Amino acid sequence: MSTLRQNPEPVADRAPEARPTGAERPTRIAQHRRYLMCAPEYFTVSYRINPWMEPAKPTDTAKAVEQWQTLYDTYLALGHEVELIDPVEGLPDMVYTANGGFIIDGRALGVRFRVDERRGEERPFMDWFAAHGFEVIEPVEVQEGEGDFLLVGDTILAGTGFRSVGDSHSEVARVFDREVVSLRLVDPRFYHLDTAISVLDPVESPGGVERANIAYLPSAFDEASLAVLRERYPDAIQVSDADGAVFGLNSASDGYNVFISPRATGFEQQLRERGYNPVLIDLSELLLGGGGIKCCTLELRGKR
Repeated sequence: MSTLRQNPEPVADRAPEARPTGAERPTRIAQHRRYLMCAPEYFTVSYRINPWMEPAKPTDTAKAVEQWQTLYDTYLALGHEVELIDPVEGLPDMVYTANGGFIIDGRALGVRFRVDERRGEERPFMDWFAAHGFEVIEPVEVQEGEGDFLLVGDTILAGTGFRSVGDSHSEVARVFDREVVSLRLVDPRFYHLDTAISVLDPVESPGGVERANIAYLPSAFDEASLAVLRERYPDAIQVSDADGAVFGLNSASDGYNVFISPRATGFEQQLRERGYNPVLIDLSELLLGGGGIKCCTLELRGKR
């Protein structure tokens, strides 16, 4: 049965645990992934809906396409599948496919954007899901897909504070019949959950209970949300403000390869210490629109 968990009272900080090094590093396994992407053929910054966007600052569409192509080619080279949705002229943010929906076990929950500038993306994404065999659920509440919903093991972490409303967390719990844990973002630079948390891989913990490794940016959350993260993920990588500010956490992972910004040098080292393989992909041009690697990557789970 689905459960919606709100933030509990803060708990005492846990003492940091020793980081595994050398022979103690766990063996990571790359797992096959299937993604939806959209080429940034019409990418530009012509309006401002987040702190990263400056319409007066020139953007280079050709450079954005070239950088995006590198990410696309890298996914394919490492054995992942990538589906493509056609870009639509006049919808420059369609490249950020993570905001187009949330999909588990062949069910696709569509989105309802908070900002008018992105409302035109809603129907193209739902139409694509339907045409590719997914069961499409029309959303009721305002939420922005995998930007604010992250699947961590069997649990959905759900963000609120800037874009997705709190009632959308109850809706996603009903649609997918999963536990949903609410987290509140407090820094407007990190307006979606996928800018402040990276899901690294599912692991087996003692007793056979499935958990997952995550990394997160502590300063992006309120104190109650931090208490939740510390309690549930005591072994998580905590990323510095400097690495968060270059969208280091807006990353994708197959369980071994973690696709991150080359400017997140501290996070890169933390990943290596934990046995992951950082794959450096520069999406600096797309960051001008407030998006990075994860924003450009929607995971397709289920139907094909």
